[in-house]
Amino acid sequence: MNAAGTFGGGFACTFARDTKLAWRHPDEAMLTLAFYLLVAALFPLAIGTEPPLLARIGPGVIWVGALLAAFLSLPSLFSTDFADGTLEQMVLSPHPIAGWVCGKVAAHWLSSGLPLTLLAPLLGLQYGLPTDVLAMLVAALALGTPILSLLGGACAALALGARGGGMLLALLALPLFVPVLVFGAGAAEAQSAGLSAAPHLSLLGAGLILAAMATPFAIGTALRIALD
Repeated sequence: MNAAGTFGGGFACTFARDTKLAWRHPDEAMLTLAFYLLVAALFPLAIGTEPPLLARIGPGVIWVGALLAAFLSLPSLFSTDFADGTLEQMVLSPHPIAGWVCGKVAAHWLSSGLPLTLLAPLLGLQYGLPTDVLAMLVAALALGTPILSLLGGACAALALGARGGGMLLALLALPLFVPVLVFGAGAAEAQSAGLSAAPHLSLLGAGLILAAMATPFAIGTALRIALD
């Protein structure tokens, strides 16, 4: 079956292209991971090494580091393709705009959100987090980081081509990231306190479904406006 002009065709083409580019030019991904590691490593040096204190703040610190690290990679999500004309060709392609938008966002999560999630248990060990809390932290990040990529993609599209786009992107994205941070860190904290983390995970899951349904079309509309 010919994939031309289908959602799956646009997704597969853009996902493969952006993943290959990220593999060939890993500088940005390495910078994101280095920032994440530094944030998590420097906090214990600044506030002390008391085990109860570290265990209490660990999930929040790791989540803040993941949020800021994910934000660092957002400005280049569409700007490079916008500058060299690739974005215009994508908009004019026969594939639905939502398909290749989802491909770009998925590739962004694969190169940034997934490594942040996989590194979380290693970082959690230096805060003395128990195994069950580490597992809950990873589960919350696995649900939350795709939301960051989707919401961040929408904000990056809105800021594309605008004067002072970096400041505008921060003003748009960071407030939207706060609920994800609250529920993500809250899941691990609830597990640590012996409470059920199900409400936090349910809210993250619902947020992921809503973001996956709404943001591709919002991104596509914003990109069309930026190209006009």
